[in-house]
Amino acid sequence: MGELKHRSLITAQERLRDQVAHQLRAALIAGELRPGSVYSAPGLAADFGVSATPVREAMLDLAREGLVEPVRNKGFRITEVSERDLDQYTEIRALIEVPVVGQVTRTADRAQLEALRPAALEIVAAARAHDLIGYLEADRRFHLELLGLSGNDRLVETVGELRKRSRLYGLTRLDERNQLLPSAEEHVELLDVMLTGDAEAAESCMARHLGHVRSLWAEGRDEPLFPRPRRGAAMRRS
Repeated sequence: MGELKHRSLITAQERLRDQVAHQLRAALIAGELRPGSVYSAPGLAADFGVSATPVREAMLDLAREGLVEPVRNKGFRITEVSERDLDQYTEIRALIEVPVVGQVTRTADRAQLEALRPAALEIVAAARAHDLIGYLEADRRFHLELLGLSGNDRLVETVGELRKRSRLYGLTRLDERNQLLPSAEEHVELLDVMLTGDAEAAESCMARHLGHVRSLWAEGRDEPLFPRPRRGAAMRRS
């Protein structure tokens, strides 16, 4: 009986850690956590109204994703992504995803492709609802499940890591300008093209989509980052 109670406590703790990690990702997207700045677990815990332990654990999860890096005796620094980094991430993704989309177009059956439609429509719905976390999650799921139809798990892992490291800074401003919806709708367009069986057209559509995403990153950086906090209290640094 004692073991079951202990297991329940661990599960509850893990859920709290996941909730904190979700909120931290939201803060990263909104620009409340600034690249290059160091934040302490106790300071963030005070903002979230929880103990420092789940915050520290959540930050370690984000560190494994390359979003933050531990700073000894201080906390965690938000990693910075340069324009050169973004260009290189986009180039690598294009080298992988464009030909794989062509391959999948030729080899996947209609049912496999149609199974991706709910995620594509969810991306559009999230963009219309200004749900940025939902947008990124549905976008991640669509792209990785599409690549998964190639049957190459290592390829999917590689692109998943690239996506984590090239997160969208300034996504909130792009949403405010209504610039996310056109990009969101490209997922439905890509799926429809793939269903025609035209591999060359599907590759062209994917290449255009990745180029559009990169241009959105650039536009999101045109203005000074973090012009104002998005929530009541600013995130505390160490």
